[in-house]
Amino acid sequence: MNLNDVLPSFIAESLELLKEMETGLLEAGGGAATADTINQIFRSAHTIKGSAGLFGLEDIVAFVHGVETVLDRVRLGEVELDDRLIGVLLGCKDQITELVEAALDDVRRKRPEIQARSAALLAMLTGQAPQPAAPRGIPLPTALASQAAVALPAALASPLGAADATSDATAAGAWRISLRFGPDVLTSGMDPLSFIRYLTQFGVITAATIIEEALPSLDALDPERCYLGFELDFRTDADREKIEAAFEFVREDCTLVLTPPALMSASPATRAPLSASPTTPAPAAAMPIPSVPSLPQESAVAAASASVPRAVDKGTGGPSAENQTVRVDAGKLDELITRIGELIIAAAGAQLAARRSGNAALEESVATLSSLVEQVRGGALQLRMVKIGATFSRFRRVVHDVSRELGKEIELLVSGEDTELDKTVVERIADPLTHLVRNAIDHGIEPAATRLERGKPAIGAVRLNAFHDSGSIVIEVSDDGGGLKRDRIYAKALERGLIEDGRVLSDADVHALIFEPGFSTAERVTNLSGRGVGMDVVKRNITALRGALSVSSTEGVGTTITVRLPLTLAIINGFQVALGDSIYVLPLETIEECIEFSAVPGHDFTSLRGEMLPFIRLRDVFATRAPLPRRQSIVVVRHAGQRAGIVVDTLIGESQTVIKPLGRMFRKAECVSGSSILGTGEVALILDVPLLVQQAIAGCKAVARGREHEVALPLTA
Repeated sequence: MNLNDVLPSFIAESLELLKEMETGLLEAGGGAATADTINQIFRSAHTIKGSAGLFGLEDIVAFVHGVETVLDRVRLGEVELDDRLIGVLLGCKDQITELVEAALDDVRRKRPEIQARSAALLAMLTGQAPQPAAPRGIPLPTALASQAAVALPAALASPLGAADATSDATAAGAWRISLRFGPDVLTSGMDPLSFIRYLTQFGVITAATIIEEALPSLDALDPERCYLGFELDFRTDADREKIEAAFEFVREDCTLVLTPPALMSASPATRAPLSASPTTPAPAAAMPIPSVPSLPQESAVAAASASVPRAVDKGTGGPSAENQTVRVDAGKLDELITRIGELIIAAAGAQLAARRSGNAALEESVATLSSLVEQVRGGALQLRMVKIGATFSRFRRVVHDVSRELGKEIELLVSGEDTELDKTVVERIADPLTHLVRNAIDHGIEPAATRLERGKPAIGAVRLNAFHDSGSIVIEVSDDGGGLKRDRIYAKALERGLIEDGRVLSDADVHALIFEPGFSTAERVTNLSGRGVGMDVVKRNITALRGALSVSSTEGVGTTITVRLPLTLAIINGFQVALGDSIYVLPLETIEECIEFSAVPGHDFTSLRGEMLPFIRLRDVFATRAPLPRRQSIVVVRHAGQRAGIVVDTLIGESQTVIKPLGRMFRKAECVSGSSILGTGEVALILDVPLLVQQAIAGCKAVARGREHEVALPLTA
């Protein structure tokens, strides 16, 4: 197998491990680190180092080795994981990310500035000059190298006397640990001595013997292979699970047998040590732990970088039938969706031709085909759906770094992490959300002293929430800060000429001004904001995703910015309507019902079960001159809690709609969000429901302001 073929898999999996590492470091802030969190951070670094060594990425191995050494000391309780060290380790995580992302580019990875940054970070970790790079294939530890060694180093010896050790070996809580490391454990990046040292964190090794039965002659000895095993008498109050967990990182490269205290007083045959071979079966009475035999180096690479991670069933050692996943290249998935879109268009054409033929059998066959296509379409779209939690988690780092830069104490509260949406939407929403979060921290949250004066907690809160609503995904970015200052925004808008003097605006209209290009009320420019650049870009990016923004703010209480996005950008369930011979498509999820058109002449509203329903005539929007039909209909739609009607000539019905982007010439066309190709080959425009709802309500309000008796009527449902 060519190792370069699996290098992209190594990069992808390493980046996932680095995300886990960052999450663990952020969770450990403020002295909240637990043993599980520290182990998870260590595991991420250790796995990356071992995999990088298999690919010969020496600079990554050397740097991560330094990081791992410090993390190992944290595990052993020798170094405190305080906020300063967390900050340095986060910088190391960023450096590892850069090195991993450049794994396919040796020149970039070995640039002097990158190497200098690695050296500086290692110096910050150790508090001294950078140490020499760790060689690939970590050599046999000095304490284990001697053929004559028969006991562990003094640092691990029991503080008890020999007599005490002997008597305690059979006491309650005394375990016999028979351990045989596989020959490839060193080349996998493991240090056998570190696992034994870790045992002393929750117990005492009362007796220890190194087993050398597999040690070859000196001329045949390979310094990168492990030949040793251990017999340990270990006194601890811990249970079997905790002892097993100490060897978690080397489980697949060793044979481990634990003899519990109840059996320690049994006959010598019952607790006889394992042979030196790691593949020799253990005695039945010794309760062996299932293990996976060591793999050759090339097979180990394949296992570490496999595209199908397997959950190992601890009872059988075989793959579990549950939670199996397959890593698929995003480009291939996009190509699949494109082909399914073409299939939907072709199926619509076949259905139309079948109806025209009048052949009942053909119509039935095409109907079956269309049903299958719809199922395939639904399954394919589900493949693109991902949870937004991964995107939310990255903002923990943003809050951590920005709050420290500004000298504020801020916590991030997240909810709705399991909400799913199209991966393309996730990728394109990350940057706008980042700006909204940074803006909330900089502009929204007050300094701790100010918050205390106002009766608020010293620690500010930024909240991220996501949920589904009417076929859309809603993301809320809120803070408990000072809120938007209406008068200041209004004055700044007058100064900039964005509004006319004396114009009366609602709070929502005033708040919407912050999204105007170049608009800023900041009194000073900082590294984060104040130049009037950013919020207009946020709005433009959200609009490009067929989404919408709204702001709700109360001065002194806080601000919430709501982002509403479509679940997918590829294929939707549509509802076709017509104006004359032209066909238009409405997203089916936005439609509540269809009713017959009836309204008072000259009014843009009607009564719907006793409530007023504002509407907009689609004929007026597109200046349609086709003859009026004998009867028109109203399609009742809802968006962001507001309801309105769209008057159309004809209702056609549901259809699967493949979204095609508009050409550059039509991108500024109002009330249109995209296009689609019908089964006839004709083009249908997809209507922008949010904008149509806004126009309908705005038109109705304008009429209401001119008629005193209509002012009190509710304009939204």
